[in-house]
Amino acid sequence: MTRITKNILLFLLFFRTAYSQTTYPKINGYIGIMHPIVTFSEDETTTNFDGHYVVAFPIGINLWKTSKIGFSFEIVPTIKDEDGVSKSNNLTFHPGVLVPLGSGFSFAGRVAFETSGRYGFTPVFNKTLIKSENCSYYAALPLPVRFANDKPATFTVGFQLGVLF
Repeated sequence: MTRITKNILLFLLFFRTAYSQTTYPKINGYIGIMHPIVTFSEDETTTNFDGHYVVAFPIGINLWKTSKIGFSFEIVPTIKDEDGVSKSNNLTFHPGVLVPLGSGFSFAGRVAFETSGRYGFTPVFNKTLIKSENCSYYAALPLPVRFANDKPATFTVGFQLGVLF
């Protein structure tokens, strides 16, 4: 083997190894669709699809500081359809911390500030379903807890699907 051939092979081997490593900080974006399934309060229990329909569209950016911790900023517009009238009825500002749990699972602990005047927190458990070179598909279980605005505290169980890119 000539010296030039050896150098080319070493360069290609080094380039491939360096290229495949994840470097931090790492940034990704995502978009999803979320359906609140059931909401509990001291006054009542309400379910989606029962007299009304609510859908939310979480859009966010994740900044992974290391492989063990990250920060996420999310904005969630919500649309409600009731009695044949649909309207955008809320926008949630949703920053939080990201922690990988292993095996494709992660946790997002978020605080929530809504334009409706309510605030609270949202633990979210995520699972990567399909991972490809350019994007990943995920499912999530958001569990929002909200307070204020002259309403009783609420706890909601939701279901979310999305694309991370």
